[in-house]
Amino acid sequence: MSLQTQIKDQIKEAMKAKDTVRLGVIKGLVAGFTNELVAMKKMPADELSDEEVLNVIRRAVKQRKDSIDQFTKGGRSDLAEAEQAELSILETYLPAQMSKEDVIKIAEAKKAELGVTDKSGSGKLMGALMKELKGKADGDVVKTVVDEILL
Repeated sequence: MSLQTQIKDQIKEAMKAKDTVRLGVIKGLVAGFTNELVAMKKMPADELSDEEVLNVIRRAVKQRKDSIDQFTKGGRSDLAEAEQAELSILETYLPAQMSKEDVIKIAEAKKAELGVTDKSGSGKLMGALMKELKGKADGDVVKTVVDEILL
């Protein structure tokens, strides 16, 4: 069963449990899947691949993180908490992210492989790492690691 189908099936479970936050998040994801299909010039009844579904979820996670940041800066902790609740639900659909320590090990190996010695090669290193760690590690963590090892 595809990831998209599993998520669609969870709408019924959320309705039965009267979990309005989860229901809202899942309905938002399903709408995002439809939008993605239309953007790809496919029919809304078609199915996305699991990788495309994960991309839609990652985009939603990024939006929630940005919203939490903005609400926190604006002093709206009530809205930030609501976004945090949605974020925690979205993160359950994503594969486990690599720890910072694991990213450091891979970054050190890639740094040696590419021969990067200073900040001028950070873009090259960052690009190579993001390509290798796509979906396995958060981009912010990778950027932090690259900045730390190139000091």
